[in-house]
Amino acid sequence: MDDAANRLAEVKTVIAEAAKRAQRKPADICLIAVSKTHDADAIRPLIAAGQRHFGENRVQEAAAKWPALRAATADVTLHLIGQLQSNKAEEAIGLFDAIHSVDRSSLVQALAKACEKTGRRPQFFVQVNIGDEEQKGGCAVRDLPALLAEAAAAGLKIEGLMAIPPADVEPAPYFALLDELAERHGLPLRSMGMSSDYETAVMLGATHVRVGTALFGTRG
Repeated sequence: MDDAANRLAEVKTVIAEAAKRAQRKPADICLIAVSKTHDADAIRPLIAAGQRHFGENRVQEAAAKWPALRAATADVTLHLIGQLQSNKAEEAIGLFDAIHSVDRSSLVQALAKACEKTGRRPQFFVQVNIGDEEQKGGCAVRDLPALLAEAAAAGLKIEGLMAIPPADVEPAPYFALLDELAERHGLPLRSMGMSSDYETAVMLGATHVRVGTALFGTRG
C-alpha cells in the first residue's frame, strides 16, 4: 500500500514539474495507470492511493477483473489502449470509458454501430502509426485525414490522437509530430508517453500519459 502510494506520488511529481517547465497546468494531464497483466490485488493499492484512470490492452482481460473492482470504486475511468478487433467493438463500448486505438475504417463502422445500439459514447482517439512501422497498429499518417472524415460521417466523435514511438530511439520528434497533427485537425487530446518517456511527452503536449512499470514496479 505504501509502495503504491509512493510510486504514484513520484510519478505525479514528475508530471507536475514537466508541465510547469512547459508552462502547462499539471491538472491538464491525465495519468493512466497501465494495469494490463496485473491482477486485482496489484491494482487495489493504487485505487486506495487515489488513482482513478486505468488502461488495459485486451477486452477479455478487462472484462474478467474490472466489473468487481468498479463495483467497489464507482468513479474509476477505464481506457482501452491496445488493439481492438472489430468483432469486439460492442463489448468494448460497454466496458470502456475511452478507446485509444481507433485505427481503420472497419473499426470506425463497428464502433459507430455499437454506440448507436448501446447508447454509450466513450471518448475516442485515433491511433497513428507515427513511425510507419509495419508490425505496429495505427493509422498511417497519410491516411489520417480520410479516417477522421469517415469517423465524423459515421457520427463517431474523435477527440484526440494516440501514438507509440518506435522503440530505442529519441521519442521527442514523434511526440512533436503527433502534437502537430492533433493541432492541424483541431483535436484537443494527445495520448502519448509511457514509463520511459512520459516526462518528455508532457513537455511536448501530452494530455494523457500511459504509465505501467513506474506505478506497478518491475516484476520480480
